[in-house]
Amino acid sequence: MNDINVQPESKVLVRRQHRMTSIVLNRPRALNSLNLEMIRSIRKALDEIETDERCRFVLFYGAGERGFCAGGDVKALAQAIQQKSALGADMILEQEYDMLLRLHRFPKPVIVLADGITMGAGLGLAASADMAVATERTRMAMPETRIGFFPDVGSTGWMFDKCPAGYPEYLGLTGYEMNGAETVRVGFATHLSPSDRLPELINILEGYEANLPSSRIEAAKRLASALDPFFNKDIAANTDMDQWVAAYFEGKSSLVKLIESLRQCSIQARLCDQVFDRLAERSPTALVVTLKLLRHNEHLSLEDVFQTELSAARFILNHPDYVEGVRARLVDKDDNPRWQPDTIEAVKDPALKRRSQG
Repeated sequence: MNDINVQPESKVLVRRQHRMTSIVLNRPRALNSLNLEMIRSIRKALDEIETDERCRFVLFYGAGERGFCAGGDVKALAQAIQQKSALGADMILEQEYDMLLRLHRFPKPVIVLADGITMGAGLGLAASADMAVATERTRMAMPETRIGFFPDVGSTGWMFDKCPAGYPEYLGLTGYEMNGAETVRVGFATHLSPSDRLPELINILEGYEANLPSSRIEAAKRLASALDPFFNKDIAANTDMDQWVAAYFEGKSSLVKLIESLRQCSIQARLCDQVFDRLAERSPTALVVTLKLLRHNEHLSLEDVFQTELSAARFILNHPDYVEGVRARLVDKDDNPRWQPDTIEAVKDPALKRRSQG
């Protein structure tokens, strides 16, 4: 094993093997949340992997047992805004989005072991992968509206390709948390493996010697076949929930009308109540932005999705709800954010424009 980064304090460990490279997120005390240093380290590693003809695929996993990656460094973003450094916050997001888009378009297979908490940027990494492997410990959710932000990392586009009808809206607005096998059922993970078998799975991948096709798609199929004995195929269906989500969330463009229809719902009372509770604690502005992005980005290319999300991020980072949400949920932890405005009906329709390419 040849480590490019061998310092124990390195937040990203890059391990080059004979036929592949592992990228290990090494910030376990922060649940491997990505900061700017880590994003740049990953981009540098991708430069090396892409031009190395011996390296046929890349594997991502996280240090520790609590999480693969809990997201981006939201406190750093909030601090940049408080210090009147909107350009600094914009740069962090722009580099993160560029890195994630590159992984989606990477010429070689990408495998992500999404063991434990996987949210925000962690979901972005998993979404770019040919194989996103969950375990019974995996927890996936999009809680961003709870801190006055919105689900980003391209999710307002790629969820429509991965999820059953209505789930992009349902997950993006409510922050509903999926666990274990449910992450596969809903489309956020592609495979399920027992967590205690991950060390063996990693050893097989890091010791992989067989030739692979030059096509990313075909090479990924070959790797999935090699790992097939690790995967649990028994993923339970939840037809009742799927039908309810599709009926009340798919294609909706008005939050007010969505909530009104749920109040008249005579089935799935528990799920309806959970939606009301979740929406009530979230930033009204962030909720409106989220639904508008989902409707706008549903049929766009990922390139355009990321550009639109960057524009939306510029708007939301300069809105008082973001700093207030981070304060209330992550800094002071009083759980009492004062949203401006504090009702969905009072939110003015935000103008979201794509960032100019010029």
